[in-house]
Amino acid sequence: MDTIKSLLFAALFCIGHAGNGQTKKPNIVFIYTDDQASWTLGCYNNAQAYTPNIDRLAKEGAKFSNALVTTPVCSPARVSLMTSQYASEYGVLDFIPQPGHKLYKAGDDLGLPLKAITFPEVLAAAGYTNGLVGKWHVGDWDQSADKKYHPTRHGYHYFMGLTGGGTSPLNPPLEVDGVVKKMEGLTDDILTGYALNFIKDNANNPFLLSLHLRSPHSAWLPVDDKDWQPYENMDPIIPNPDYPDLDIVKVKKRMKEYLASVSGVDRNVGRIMKALEDMGLSNNTIVIFTSDHGYNMGHNGIEHKGNGEWITKNMPAATKNIAKGSRPNLYDNSLRVPAIVRWPGVIKPGIVIKETISNLDWYPTVVEMAGAKLPEKKIVRGRNMLPLMMGKAQKNWNNDFYAEYSMINYSQAFMRAYRTSEWKLIRDFLDPKRDELYNLVKDPAESTNLIAVKDPKVQKTIIELDAKIKANMKAINDPLLKQLN
Repeated sequence: MDTIKSLLFAALFCIGHAGNGQTKKPNIVFIYTDDQASWTLGCYNNAQAYTPNIDRLAKEGAKFSNALVTTPVCSPARVSLMTSQYASEYGVLDFIPQPGHKLYKAGDDLGLPLKAITFPEVLAAAGYTNGLVGKWHVGDWDQSADKKYHPTRHGYHYFMGLTGGGTSPLNPPLEVDGVVKKMEGLTDDILTGYALNFIKDNANNPFLLSLHLRSPHSAWLPVDDKDWQPYENMDPIIPNPDYPDLDIVKVKKRMKEYLASVSGVDRNVGRIMKALEDMGLSNNTIVIFTSDHGYNMGHNGIEHKGNGEWITKNMPAATKNIAKGSRPNLYDNSLRVPAIVRWPGVIKPGIVIKETISNLDWYPTVVEMAGAKLPEKKIVRGRNMLPLMMGKAQKNWNNDFYAEYSMINYSQAFMRAYRTSEWKLIRDFLDPKRDELYNLVKDPAESTNLIAVKDPKVQKTIIELDAKIKANMKAINDPLLKQLN
């Protein structure tokens, strides 16, 4: 990490001690996948998924059944993870095009600013050695001579991987020791190999390993033969086979490829778990497994995430602000992710947590796990989830949830959503005709939009949730407010 910034943090932070009776700070392995919905895993009730290692994590730790993300696309979701703030607070609204991407323009300069205090920086000040292996995607250092967006300027002492948003699943160009090199092999296998080396090199002192795998982001193939074998002869079950005009052949083909990519993730999770056991680190290492956002595979007739695309035989024509075939959305399947935490001796094995959590909550939780202290003047919008994982009742836990997505790449849609346990209102401030209301109790698949229903109870619900949306926008000083005014 940047030396001046490191010294500054050492002075600013009041360093705590490892809690819960631990005499040694626990190591933390934070496994973060790309584009992975919770429905892709056996432990989340998908009988056709082959994920024995992640399922084992869930059996040996805590599983969250309602983990959501603030924005269902890569860069904003990762900004929220790193800062415990909404990405709009840092001006990151959509995915950041990297050099070489068709949307990238010479001179573009967008990323997580140096003033942001990330949770790895807090852990570094508390004595942790931090490594990031894999995808970054909150600013590409190639865009700035001083590498101001590089992971090593944001709390990581070591980085190997890709600073941008995507790469091939095979033979990728990856940064190693500050130089981008063409590598040979399956990308996630390569990344996991470097992650294992980081663990080995830092086994004697507390470490944070952020392993940000590229999968199951498309392209999904090729995969290892072992990862394809469970699906080779499968006729996959798909979620919306009766959806009008759905391209069932395409959905089934892509479902198999997507699940095979998830099995590749699972195999590499197994490699990490075995290494921790072989090195005698398993009992003092917290393993966290989650993803940047969810995914749709035929759900509601679309594929992809918040910047969804119709997977029907005929693509809807372009309309004002919306490109042909585009379906911007804040569906739960785009927002919901797996979230599993294993901490031997602290978290009771097999606990299932039904409270609603978000990616904002990882920051204060990981800081608490490390026995560190939150920076005094830092805005932290998330909540410490550790009491939930330890089985302590939280009577005042608020299960309401607020999400945002200003889609500016490909299509335009300025969406904000407020979700309770019963209702969910989605507003598109650019086009009110795209507003949506769902009764999540009666319609968890969000298949029937009730926004135009004249029933007084429904209309009262819309008014109440709309007020909640605007209150949240005001609370975070949403830049969209200036545009609306």
